[in-house]
Amino acid sequence: MDAEQAEEREVLQSIYEGDFNFTQVEDRLFQYKYEEAGEGKNFVLEVRWGEKYPEEAPFINMDVFYNKHICPSVKERIVKAVREQAESMLGMSMTFSLFEWLKDNHAALLEGQDLYFQDLKSGIAAKDATADLDKLALDSNPEKNSKKKDSGMTKNQKRRMWDRQNAAGERDRGWNWIDVVKHLSQSGSAGTS
Repeated sequence: MDAEQAEEREVLQSIYEGDFNFTQVEDRLFQYKYEEAGEGKNFVLEVRWGEKYPEEAPFINMDVFYNKHICPSVKERIVKAVREQAESMLGMSMTFSLFEWLKDNHAALLEGQDLYFQDLKSGIAAKDATADLDKLALDSNPEKNSKKKDSGMTKNQKRRMWDRQNAAGERDRGWNWIDVVKHLSQSGSAGTS
């Protein structure tokens, strides 16, 4: 399987060498951007190969950020149509064929997108889009992410600490040694009797 996948990966790279619409995201993840004249008709199709590809159909995805303006029913229609094409091509390299088939047929699959996009622009579908964006947000509550201010040391205290210590947090060798000559000169001689 890996040899077939490696061969198909090389073929895809050579075919789409100058095509900026094709992107290989990972070893088994490919994206193709379809650009249609007019607003709201551009989209990205993502194809992910499984371990057993091409004996099993690849995973088809349109839930990428670039496709936020595409109507959910249109996304489902496109994904379903591409999956049906993939099922008919099981056992052979199909990524190029799927991309090209969709390139030829995407105009028919985008029916209804114009109305949705106009509604989206006018704000009727904006509530649905903001609800989807809230789902995409990593954390909709910013108070959870805000760190409490560390009431530790000031900048000057930290600077003095770093001046006294090395990078490992240890003090320099001999920091607590005494000067023997100075110590003996202060204590005097032990006395001569």
